[in-house]
Amino acid sequence: MAGICRQNPILHLLRTTTQSPSNLHRVHGGARWCCCSVSPENENKTRTPPLLRLAVSGVTELLRLFSSSAQDNRADYQLKTEDRDENSASDIDDVLRILKADYENAYFVTGNFSSAIYAEDCLFEDPTIRFRGKELYSRNLKLLVPFFDSPSIRLQKIEKGANMETDFVAATWRLRTYLKLPWRPLISVNGSTIYELDEKLKIVRHAESWDVTALEAIGQIFTPSIGRPNE
Repeated sequence: MAGICRQNPILHLLRTTTQSPSNLHRVHGGARWCCCSVSPENENKTRTPPLLRLAVSGVTELLRLFSSSAQDNRADYQLKTEDRDENSASDIDDVLRILKADYENAYFVTGNFSSAIYAEDCLFEDPTIRFRGKELYSRNLKLLVPFFDSPSIRLQKIEKGANMETDFVAATWRLRTYLKLPWRPLISVNGSTIYELDEKLKIVRHAESWDVTALEAIGQIFTPSIGRPNE
């Protein structure tokens, strides 16, 4: 996961505007990750093109149009989330343990995540969108989950790290799912997430990275699965 500086538009497809998250590198000879913000002179290069943001908005509306079962899943989703709100952390190892359990429960493809470890105004970002608020993140999951067909998200690695100002947890993963759209597109992404913590051990920034460009990831949504290689 070291050196990844692009982000995953699939996991938070329904957010608004963007700014690239921190680049990452690992300290030589140690196990500490460092977060390095994008420099101002490079900000324009990393900002998502307007046409891509428009495409994301179009996908959002498309999902809403096809979302016949989203309301049916709402009560069940809220119950699962409330059950997991009791989780709390006394140190960074607890945060890592809770996040690992969320991945084991496939939190993104089930909508069942431990919201108690997130700050209310947590910043969520990927290369296409950027927004604040775990409640909005929860609503986005409610919209996405009913569209997943045979989904899986596999945790490949998770570890804690720190720089001079921030403790964080870094995870790498692989997402694979079909979408319940008429052309049944296949989404397949290898990525990573950085969970930055505040002094109260709440996640204040959730930044994702991936192995494809934003355009390639959006392109997967509009590509029929028929004739695609079986991954």
